[in-house]
Amino acid sequence: MKWTRIFRTGFFAGRAGPAGLAGARGGLLLALALAAAGLASGCTHYAAPFATPAAHPGIESRAAHDLRALPRPADPVVAAVYRFRDQTGQYKPQDAGSSFSTAVTQGATSILMRALEESGWFVPIEREGLSNLLNERQIIQSIRQQHQGAEGQDLGPLPPLLYAGVMLEGGIVGYDTNVLTGGAGARYFGIGGSGEYRKDQVTVYLRAVSTQSGRVLKTVHTTKTILSQKVDGGAFLFVDQDRLLETEAGYSFNEPPVLAVTEAIDQSVRALVLEGIREGIWTPADGQTAAVTAALEQYAGEADRARRRDYFDRLLRERPRPGVAIGVYGAGQQYDGDVHSPQTRLAGGLTVRHALTERWAFGVDLDAGRIAAENVFETRVAGAFLGLRYHLLPRSAVTPYVQAGGGVRLIDPLEGRFGANREPEVGARGGMEMLLGPRLGLDLSAGATYAPGDALDGVAVGRYADSIWSLRLGVTLYTGWLD
Repeated sequence: MKWTRIFRTGFFAGRAGPAGLAGARGGLLLALALAAAGLASGCTHYAAPFATPAAHPGIESRAAHDLRALPRPADPVVAAVYRFRDQTGQYKPQDAGSSFSTAVTQGATSILMRALEESGWFVPIEREGLSNLLNERQIIQSIRQQHQGAEGQDLGPLPPLLYAGVMLEGGIVGYDTNVLTGGAGARYFGIGGSGEYRKDQVTVYLRAVSTQSGRVLKTVHTTKTILSQKVDGGAFLFVDQDRLLETEAGYSFNEPPVLAVTEAIDQSVRALVLEGIREGIWTPADGQTAAVTAALEQYAGEADRARRRDYFDRLLRERPRPGVAIGVYGAGQQYDGDVHSPQTRLAGGLTVRHALTERWAFGVDLDAGRIAAENVFETRVAGAFLGLRYHLLPRSAVTPYVQAGGGVRLIDPLEGRFGANREPEVGARGGMEMLLGPRLGLDLSAGATYAPGDALDGVAVGRYADSIWSLRLGVTLYTGWLD
């Protein structure tokens, strides 16, 4: 189901129950700012709802430029397309009821004919409406037989129809909806927002067939992702004892499926030409050596990346996190124990780990910082933590991970004899790592360490031991050592 734009504001008066929330005046300002931002972003669509732009030349696909930039042929190939059709048989998905509208365009033949013409490598001839063409030629021939020219000369027969050297067959073979979906949102005291996205996929197959032998000369296929996104926000809160404010603003983007099909077909024609050149099926014009080399190198890189994509169109890496990793991070950490009013303090650390397998890595974290409780205590802490890390998507540039292990925590390590203030701990954390380059990663994680000895604050009360919760942001360098 496609998402639609959202914009609604309201102001309601009546008995609203309890008194207004604390800080409602600030919440009102925030809600009004959110509504104003939504109005500003969507004013071009709502200011004049009955005004529509004039017709203009069709929007080009992103593959159209590369298609027209192909090297020139020695001699264009006459090509026939009888029907390039939707073979999915799918209808538009709906949450309720049924739809008799197809999920993808039924005019793929027209799109393919234009792509062939734009490439410069083919001379497309009419075959989809062949019966209409033959009828029209028969009418012309009949008129020529019954009438003479202006000077009484015989008009003679019509010139013969062109015949094709190759036939192009195939079609739209797949349209997969909701291949990948996700979203996030937050709301606090009735004020918040959310975002969602959805990915669909369309797949096109195209093959060239020799009309003399029936041999399939080459088959290519192309997959295009169709993206839909939605962002909205709003507020629902009391602004006074008996007044309620509700405001919403939002916007959605749905990539047109017809443009996705157009891009997939354009890319398929380009791939057919380049693979045909590489295998000697087609012949480029003289003096096109440099252009052919550049085009084939570009296409080889695209094909290599395509081989490394998974079923969800995510680009995977062959060796994403090689060898020894060295990272530094900053953190905000907060003690949780037997003393009330804990305070957040800054910390920092160093991590070193080595990949054991594609998914597993073993390493050590060294950190130092402070923990504190308001008006009660503040002390330095340092720790060494041995742990195992598991990457959920090891070949993806962005992967979630979980980590668990144990170590030792030093309490006020600059004071007293080493070891007298030592406390064992266990812990776990989870996070996301994003590769910024072949060897550089950005890491964001949250976790906690648990001290069974209950000695971080010097107080042993109750049945729960002390712990330290932290949020980390760091960078990691993958050296490749020991790989």
